[in-house]
Amino acid sequence: MTNWYLIYAYALGVSFASSLLLTEWTRRLAIRLGVLDHPGERKMQKAPVPLLGGAAIFITFCAVVTGSLLLLKPVRVFGTDWLHMHVFSFLGDEANRKLLGIFVGGVVIFVLGIIDDIKVLRPEPKLIGELIAALAVVLGGVRLDLFIPDVWDAHWASVFVTGSITIIWIVLMTNAMNFLDNMDGLCAGITAIAAVAMFASLVPDETFVCLLLVVLAGAAAGFLYHNMNPAKIYMGDSGALFCGYVLAVASVLATFYTSESHSRTAILAPLAALSVPLFDTASVVFIRWRGRESIMKGDKRHFSHRLVTMGMTPRQAVEFIYLVGVVSGMGAVLLRQVDLWGAVVILVQIVGVFGLIVLLMSVNHAGKKGS
Repeated sequence: MTNWYLIYAYALGVSFASSLLLTEWTRRLAIRLGVLDHPGERKMQKAPVPLLGGAAIFITFCAVVTGSLLLLKPVRVFGTDWLHMHVFSFLGDEANRKLLGIFVGGVVIFVLGIIDDIKVLRPEPKLIGELIAALAVVLGGVRLDLFIPDVWDAHWASVFVTGSITIIWIVLMTNAMNFLDNMDGLCAGITAIAAVAMFASLVPDETFVCLLLVVLAGAAAGFLYHNMNPAKIYMGDSGALFCGYVLAVASVLATFYTSESHSRTAILAPLAALSVPLFDTASVVFIRWRGRESIMKGDKRHFSHRLVTMGMTPRQAVEFIYLVGVVSGMGAVLLRQVDLWGAVVILVQIVGVFGLIVLLMSVNHAGKKGS
């Protein structure tokens, strides 16, 4: 019998080590090519910092996932039938088509990010690129299951609705993680925490998705070693967009609710695991909308920036957000284990945590205006 926990441990260790080494290599490459993030009005650093850290995450993820599927001893011993039974079966029908769609979408997102790192793109072409990547996933046959009875007479209408919602979700999460990449160590740390939370809520059932998540966590953690304050390298848009893309696709691929689940609220586990980037995006968009500003305009009013305004150092702010991510991630893990009322308690607690944060920030803002 295959010990999947050993496979996950192997994938985690290899992805961490690979990312750790590749990040140093991409740092030197970025310096040699002059791909640097320079200080500016919205920047926290005082000196230029190399970009291209996202390349280390992308290369590590693709290489380790492919290697894990093709080179592990269980596959060599049991042959491709084992691979289809234990991995591709979780993708359902037309597994190759789905894998191709996910791969194409990931490449589009990564290339889009690299271009933006080298030559800053306007929001419009970035959005178009993200829509193309999400569309590739949907055309590959990967769509959200909304657990809604088929009330449409035509099958195409159901496909259109679920496909549209899937595209919106992927684009939302891709941008949410990119928004979150505003302070040393923040995006990589939250990526690792969210990936581990989703992994823990799915194991041991969803082997393929769990493999994707554990490799992403390892790649993000290896990069994080170089990215903690003061950062030696930034992941750039290529890394932040790709991390958001993988987390979004993994949440669509996974089946959080099964016949063995205690409540259908288990489908909210991804929202709980990803609540930090979603909260940051929602709060920033609201602030910009209230000020009648473009929601795509960058500023220093993100979750982390407001914590610094309250008196925290940048590193303390990042560690505080890590703690919030861990708390909400633990809630995500428990959602599959409890009944409806237990799920309600967990969700209320998560909402309460963010409510307290909003309250503290509001009091701090009012106090500064009054002084």
